[in-house]
Amino acid sequence: MCPGLPKMMLSPDQAADSDQPSSAPSDPESLEAKGMRSCCTSDLEAHEGDGEVGIAGGRAPPHPQQPLSREEKRRRRRATAKYRSAHATRERIRVEAFNLAFAELRKLLPTLPPDKKLSKIEILRLAICYISYLNHVLDV
Repeated sequence: MCPGLPKMMLSPDQAADSDQPSSAPSDPESLEAKGMRSCCTSDLEAHEGDGEVGIAGGRAPPHPQQPLSREEKRRRRRATAKYRSAHATRERIRVEAFNLAFAELRKLLPTLPPDKKLSKIEILRLAICYISYLNHVLDV
């Protein structure tokens, strides 16, 4: 039963015919002429011409040929192997520059022993302390 349509009642003469196999035409025009066209029929007709299976078929209809949104274009562009490879290269260069900057900062910080391995957070904390110390020395 489709929502929004009244329940169809059979008249006594139609009920008598109902025990015989139905030979009523099921094409949309004849159903519409009798007022029996279902709301679901129009959903299936909309996709009839393009070979799609409608809602009842389980497959969703494809996207209409509308211009893609900016986000969808970006998503499709980023899905290509060429884009991923270029992105990985840019990321590698960025990380190398980041690590090089930490290495240079590490050379400027005094530690005992001088070649002690420090994590990035330890380098930052030591740099903060060293800068505070230098400010204190300059103020005295």
